Amino acid sequence: MSQVMIKDDEVDIVIGALQSDLTSFMEEWRPVFSRFHLIIVKDPDLNGELKIPEGFNLNLYTKSDIDKLVGSSSSISFSGYSCRYFGYLVSHKKYIISIDDDCIPARDGKGQIIDAVAQHITNLTTPATPFFFNTLYDPFSKGTDFVRGYPFSLRSGVECGLSCGLWLNLADYDAPTQALKPDQRNSRYVDAVLTVPTRAMMPVSGINIGFNSELVGPALLPAFRLTKEGKLRWETVEDIWTGMCVKVVCDHLKLGVKSGLPYFCRQERGSAIESLKKEWEGVKLMEDVVPFFQSVRLSEAAVTA
Repeated sequence: MSQVMIKDDEVDIVIGALQSDLTSFMEEWRPVFSRFHLIIVKDPDLNGELKIPEGFNLNLYTKSDIDKLVGSSSSISFSGYSCRYFGYLVSHKKYIISIDDDCIPARDGKGQIIDAVAQHITNLTTPATPFFFNTLYDPFSKGTDFVRGYPFSLRSGVECGLSCGLWLNLADYDAPTQALKPDQRNSRYVDAVLTVPTRAMMPVSGINIGFNSELVGPALLPAFRLTKEGKLRWETVEDIWTGMCVKVVCDHLKLGVKSGLPYFCRQERGSAIESLKKEWEGVKLMEDVVPFFQSVRLSEAAVTA
């Protein structure tokens, strides 16, 4: 199974807008974004008009568009960070890349912008190896191969459904850890991609992901809401739960999930203490949720997401 060459018009970049002025964000990404169609979804709770510079091929969706398509049902919410999921829903492209508006491109040692979209596409169009762990990481990356002892019968790999990137600066911690370590930042750039083994769970964040919508698109919806949620939204936990749903689907369909490159640089946003108030009950419930997803088995008759 070799890498598939795709065209720029097969890709949508989805941006969840949680701030009204997107000027600096869009300009930082212009060298990358200018090649692709963009879907920008304004958080329905955000007041005021969005400021978006000219020169981009984009569609903008607001609360009225969300209400028109999904109605006023309380069973699913596209507010806050979850507004990005509406972008996934309305996209008609095969490949979707999700980038949050508090992220800017990472740069290499020469100061050049790292094309995160190209890396996601590489991850998605090269095979994944979920059934036997390759200790040299991604055997399809330039300069590497399968490790000694890797079964030849598994070396063709399988299709990759989901690519999960990472970020520098603001570390990917939960609210309790952020509150305890407010000054800790992530400065480690690990030049590697790996396939997450089958049946292994992992936290997923829509801050930096790419996926094949034809393979796993229907599984990416913010469908996990807590009955005791009230007015507080544990959005990052909801993201993780949705990610575990996608992982179960990928395992069942014998698809791969990759983690590692590409990196963004994530800027500061919000308060760890305020996040803790929103997330704490959800964080505690993870102890029960993870075993649930680990135990889920789907019917052999289910052959698509």
